[in-house]
Amino acid sequence: MAPLPTLFVSHGSPMLALQDSPARRFLQELGRSLPRPQAIVVVSAHWESANGPAVSLAPQPETIHDFGGFPRALFEMRYPAPGAPEAAERAAALLEAAQIPVGRSPQRGLDHGAWVPLRLMYPDADIPVAQLSVVRGAGPAAHERIGRALAALREEGVLVLASGSLTHNLYEFRGQHIDAPVPHWVGEFEAWMKARLESRDHDALLDYRRAAPFAVENHPTDEHLLPLFVALGAAGPGAQARQLHSSFEHGVLAMDAYAFQ
Repeated sequence: MAPLPTLFVSHGSPMLALQDSPARRFLQELGRSLPRPQAIVVVSAHWESANGPAVSLAPQPETIHDFGGFPRALFEMRYPAPGAPEAAERAAALLEAAQIPVGRSPQRGLDHGAWVPLRLMYPDADIPVAQLSVVRGAGPAAHERIGRALAALREEGVLVLASGSLTHNLYEFRGQHIDAPVPHWVGEFEAWMKARLESRDHDALLDYRRAAPFAVENHPTDEHLLPLFVALGAAGPGAQARQLHSSFEHGVLAMDAYAFQ
């Protein structure tokens, strides 16, 4: 089996699970375009842990509705995929071998950063899934190191799926329509990220908060971009980034997706 790519997807608003958009249609096609993984490890921006990453060992993860103010239909959705405790323990062992401390959660379910894109990519919910957290207060370099430790998973049929958002400033969201105009500060940041990823400008990417235009405006806090660095690291040294999708929702949410291989 050829090594799987690692993926970064932007999960946007929870309404992605219900509302038609180019990003939703892209994710519905994405699963069919990939080799079928034996298991999936999802790195979600919506699970933060302290002092190091954590893995979920839940044998049957619950669907977590970690949001409010949305239609009832969204709260009724479930993603009943089996857990992947063996893949989670393998990830933990790889991290510990790299001297990265790991927490273990016996019952952590799938938050919407995980189940919303998975429900679109793999609607049959028949591939085992485990979650991996991002680390509160740790930056891009630390998350790339986490990814590098996980690189062997690609050779073992495990898909590393990083779920965040290329831009994520909810202070500017303001209930805008899904087709609202894209402010220049969002478009310029998105274009900068694409150029640096495709040119493998590693140093600039790790220093994006100082180097990128309008970085802090697009990420007042950076937990939604950190999964990208895990995917980048897990693809291995010299990996090439390939943009799979680009669109915008509600003006301020860039819905970019990348494969690294």
